[in-house]
Amino acid sequence: MSVYKRPGRETYSYDFQCGGARYSGDTGKSAKRDAEKVEKSVREKVQNQLRQAKATNSEYMTFGRAATRYWNEIAQYHANAETSLRSLEWLQDKIGPATFLHDIGDDTVAQLVAERRTEVRYNVTDKETGRVSNGTVNRTVTQPLRHILNRARRIWKALVADVQWSQHMLKEPKERIREASKREENAIQDKLARGYDAAAAFAFASGCRRMEILGLRWEHVDLDGGRFTVTGKGDKSRTLPLIPRLRQIIEDCIGHNESHVFTYVASRTDKRKGLVRGKRYPLTEAGLKTAFRRAVPKAGVVDFRFHDTRHTMATRTLRKSNIRVVQQMLGHEDVATTAKYAHAVMADLAAAMDAASPTKTPTGIQDVVASSENKREIRPL
Repeated sequence: MSVYKRPGRETYSYDFQCGGARYSGDTGKSAKRDAEKVEKSVREKVQNQLRQAKATNSEYMTFGRAATRYWNEIAQYHANAETSLRSLEWLQDKIGPATFLHDIGDDTVAQLVAERRTEVRYNVTDKETGRVSNGTVNRTVTQPLRHILNRARRIWKALVADVQWSQHMLKEPKERIREASKREENAIQDKLARGYDAAAAFAFASGCRRMEILGLRWEHVDLDGGRFTVTGKGDKSRTLPLIPRLRQIIEDCIGHNESHVFTYVASRTDKRKGLVRGKRYPLTEAGLKTAFRRAVPKAGVVDFRFHDTRHTMATRTLRKSNIRVVQQMLGHEDVATTAKYAHAVMADLAAAMDAASPTKTPTGIQDVVASSENKREIRPL
């Protein structure tokens, strides 16, 4: 029987393969014998359903098989594959790997959304607790489930229920624009451990997303040509110039790792993770998130997230150039997405208008006076 306890869990989980798909979940049992009975029951249910599907030559597909196939074909290639895997595991645990796709309707989706909203936010510290945000629910439940079911219907030709997805998307607040002052930027940098400070400095100076920075490899850097290439959302790449500040950050990382630009030094040996104290390893998403989240309050900075480094660079750049330049820098397909940074131009315009002082003589009167002085009298012949 393939039952085991995950780290920090009191109950056993099961994990097995059947019909080319992987099935895993929580048995809800703390006794191994009871957990094995649950695993056996789930396995038998899956086998019976697969036999039924083959016998009727139907287009039935279980969620376990669909999730496995989606991971193999799509999700494992996401820039944030680790987050995608956690979402798939959560969905499979709640839906059940043996559940047929055509049984996943609006009622199921509504229940999943409701349950996810009541959970405690991932990766919280003792000082930082709260419920999962609407945006997180959308990105970890509704959107990945919609992608799976849509792909199953369109590409795999499986039988899928009709779901009104727009009714399940939670309203998200408009993205705020938080620009850091130079003092705040320096303060945060001072509180970051070596390695993490380089990644944050690169973010402040380039406007790149966190996953774009973590995925930056030496093969993507052209020091002679003075440029580097990052891969953003939708696996779309863009090439940016290596301005002096960025070049210095990258050159300081030379020799740290053969493949990745940004790395950290392991503070202790961890055989489970394959870490050896004192050696360098590529930065991870979880590690950078945690380091930055802890550094901000230590620096005395309020309400600032890693993604705000992107907002900061975009706003600063817009003040010195135009919205098309910022669009190219950020990799936005539609300039309307970049337009949210127009507040920077409006703020500068407002400051200039406020600083303007009236002249002693109105411009219109000066023109009239000058015109009168230069006017020559024309007499009739």
